[in-house]
Amino acid sequence: MSALNHDNKLSEENLAALNERGRGALDQKMGIEIIEASPQRMVGTMPVSGNTQPFGLLHGGANVVLAESLGSIGSHLHAGLDRRIVGIEISATHHRAAKKGIVTGVATAISLGRTLASYEVVITDEEGVRTCTARITCLILSATKPEKPENLESKKAN
Repeated sequence: MSALNHDNKLSEENLAALNERGRGALDQKMGIEIIEASPQRMVGTMPVSGNTQPFGLLHGGANVVLAESLGSIGSHLHAGLDRRIVGIEISATHHRAAKKGIVTGVATAISLGRTLASYEVVITDEEGVRTCTARITCLILSATKPEKPENLESKKAN
Protein backbone atom coordinates (compact mmCIF):
# COMPACT_ATOMS: atom_id res chain seq x y z
CA MET A 1 0.00 0.00 0.00
CA SER A 2 1.33 3.42 -0.94
CA ALA A 3 1.94 6.09 1.68
CA LEU A 4 0.36 8.60 -0.73
CA ASN A 5 -3.41 9.06 -1.09
CA HIS A 6 -5.40 9.50 -4.33
CA ASP A 7 -4.27 13.16 -4.55
CA ASN A 8 -0.62 11.99 -4.48
CA LYS A 9 -0.21 13.51 -1.00
CA LEU A 10 0.98 11.81 2.14
CA SER A 11 -2.09 10.46 3.93
CA GLU A 12 -3.18 12.09 7.22
CA GLU A 13 -2.05 9.00 9.13
CA ASN A 14 1.39 8.91 7.48
CA LEU A 15 1.79 12.69 7.85
CA ALA A 16 1.14 12.34 11.60
CA ALA A 17 3.68 9.49 11.78
CA LEU A 18 6.25 11.60 9.90
CA ASN A 19 5.85 14.48 12.36
CA GLU A 20 5.88 12.15 15.37
CA ARG A 21 8.87 9.96 14.60
CA GLY A 22 10.04 10.35 11.02
CA ARG A 23 11.92 13.64 11.26
CA GLY A 24 15.61 13.87 11.92
CA ALA A 25 17.12 15.15 15.16
CA LEU A 26 17.91 18.57 13.67
CA ASP A 27 14.34 19.03 12.39
CA GLN A 28 13.08 18.25 15.88
CA LYS A 29 15.52 20.69 17.53
CA MET A 30 14.46 23.40 15.08
CA GLY A 31 10.75 22.76 15.72
CA ILE A 32 9.99 21.97 12.08
CA GLU A 33 6.53 20.53 11.43
CA ILE A 34 5.42 19.10 8.10
CA ILE A 35 1.93 20.35 7.16
CA GLU A 36 1.58 18.92 3.64
CA ALA A 37 3.66 16.32 1.87
CA SER A 38 3.74 15.14 -1.73
CA PRO A 39 6.49 14.77 -4.33
CA GLN A 40 5.24 17.91 -6.10
CA ARG A 41 4.68 20.16 -3.06
CA MET A 42 5.92 20.17 0.52
CA VAL A 43 4.77 22.61 3.20
CA GLY A 44 6.38 22.98 6.61
CA THR A 45 6.55 25.47 9.46
CA MET A 46 9.28 26.48 11.88
CA PRO A 47 9.22 28.84 14.89
CA VAL A 48 11.48 31.88 14.87
CA SER A 49 11.96 31.60 18.63
CA GLY A 50 14.89 29.33 19.43
CA ASN A 51 16.29 29.67 15.90
CA THR A 52 17.67 33.20 16.03
CA GLN A 53 21.12 34.72 15.64
CA PRO A 54 22.56 37.05 18.32
CA PHE A 55 20.56 40.07 17.06
CA GLY A 56 17.20 38.33 17.58
CA LEU A 57 16.51 37.67 13.90
CA LEU A 58 15.81 34.26 12.38
CA HIS A 59 19.21 32.76 11.58
CA GLY A 60 19.85 32.37 7.85
CA GLY A 61 21.04 28.82 8.47
CA ALA A 62 17.65 28.00 9.97
CA ASN A 63 16.03 28.93 6.64
CA VAL A 64 18.43 26.57 4.89
CA VAL A 65 17.62 23.73 7.32
CA LEU A 66 13.89 24.19 6.63
CA ALA A 67 14.48 24.29 2.87
CA GLU A 68 16.70 21.20 2.87
CA SER A 69 14.27 19.26 5.04
CA LEU A 70 11.34 20.01 2.73
CA GLY A 71 13.30 19.27 -0.46
CA SER A 72 14.78 16.06 0.91
CA ILE A 73 11.46 14.66 2.12
CA GLY A 74 9.78 15.60 -1.18
CA SER A 75 12.61 13.91 -3.10
CA HIS A 76 12.23 10.80 -0.97
CA LEU A 77 8.49 10.65 -1.65
CA HIS A 78 9.18 11.06 -5.38
CA ALA A 79 11.91 8.42 -5.56
CA GLY A 80 10.29 5.86 -3.27
CA LEU A 81 10.95 5.20 0.37
CA ASP A 82 13.34 2.36 -0.48
CA ARG A 83 15.76 4.77 -2.23
CA ARG A 84 18.47 6.90 -0.57
CA ILE A 85 18.46 10.69 -0.97
CA VAL A 86 21.38 13.09 -0.51
CA GLY A 87 21.37 16.83 -1.00
CA ILE A 88 24.04 17.89 -3.48
CA GLU A 89 23.36 21.62 -3.85
CA ILE A 90 21.47 24.26 -1.92
CA SER A 91 21.40 28.04 -2.17
CA ALA A 92 19.37 30.65 -0.37
CA THR A 93 18.67 34.35 -0.76
CA HIS A 94 17.49 36.11 2.38
CA HIS A 95 15.14 38.95 1.41
CA ARG A 96 14.14 40.28 4.81
CA ALA A 97 14.36 39.34 8.47
CA ALA A 98 11.79 37.34 10.41
CA LYS A 99 11.73 38.47 14.05
CA LYS A 100 8.90 36.54 15.67
CA GLY A 101 6.20 33.96 15.16
CA ILE A 102 6.28 31.12 12.67
CA VAL A 103 7.75 30.96 9.18
CA THR A 104 6.25 28.72 6.51
CA GLY A 105 8.21 27.04 3.76
CA VAL A 106 6.58 25.86 0.53
CA ALA A 107 8.77 23.63 -1.63
CA THR A 108 7.57 23.30 -5.22
CA ALA A 109 9.15 20.73 -7.51
CA ILE A 110 11.13 22.21 -10.38
CA SER A 111 12.25 18.86 -11.81
CA LEU A 112 11.55 15.30 -10.65
CA GLY A 113 13.79 12.93 -12.55
CA ARG A 114 15.16 9.42 -12.20
CA THR A 115 18.40 10.50 -10.50
CA LEU A 116 17.86 14.16 -9.53
CA ALA A 117 15.07 16.13 -7.91
CA SER A 118 15.09 19.93 -7.58
CA TYR A 119 12.81 22.24 -5.60
CA GLU A 120 12.27 25.96 -5.19
CA VAL A 121 11.47 26.76 -1.57
CA VAL A 122 9.70 30.01 -0.69
CA ILE A 123 9.74 30.92 3.00
CA THR A 124 7.28 33.53 4.29
CA ASP A 125 6.52 35.13 7.64
CA GLU A 126 3.11 35.11 9.35
CA GLU A 127 1.98 38.07 7.23
CA GLY A 128 2.77 36.16 4.05
CA VAL A 129 5.82 38.31 3.23
CA ARG A 130 8.62 36.41 1.50
CA THR A 131 11.68 36.30 3.74
CA CYS A 132 13.81 33.75 1.84
CA THR A 133 13.98 31.93 -1.47
CA ALA A 134 16.02 28.73 -1.65
CA ARG A 135 16.76 26.08 -4.24
CA ILE A 136 17.77 22.53 -3.45
CA THR A 137 18.85 19.64 -5.65
CA CYS A 138 18.93 16.09 -4.32
CA LEU A 139 20.64 13.04 -5.80
CA ILE A 140 18.56 9.87 -5.84
CA LEU A 141 20.67 6.81 -5.07
CA SER A 142 19.96 3.10 -5.27
CA ALA A 143 18.23 1.33 -2.41
CA THR A 144 21.37 -0.47 -1.30
CA LYS A 145 24.75 1.08 -0.78
CA PRO A 146 27.22 -0.17 -3.42
CA GLU A 147 30.30 -1.97 -2.17
CA LYS A 148 33.62 -0.16 -2.14
CA PRO A 149 36.06 -1.23 -4.90
CA GLU A 150 38.56 -2.60 -2.36
CA ASN A 151 35.88 -4.93 -0.97
CA LEU A 152 35.14 -6.24 -4.44
CA GLU A 153 38.86 -6.95 -5.02
CA SER A 154 39.14 -9.00 -1.82
CA LYS A 155 36.09 -11.05 -2.83
CA LYS A 156 37.67 -11.81 -6.23
CA ALA A 157 40.88 -12.99 -4.54
CA ASN A 158 38.96 -15.49 -2.38
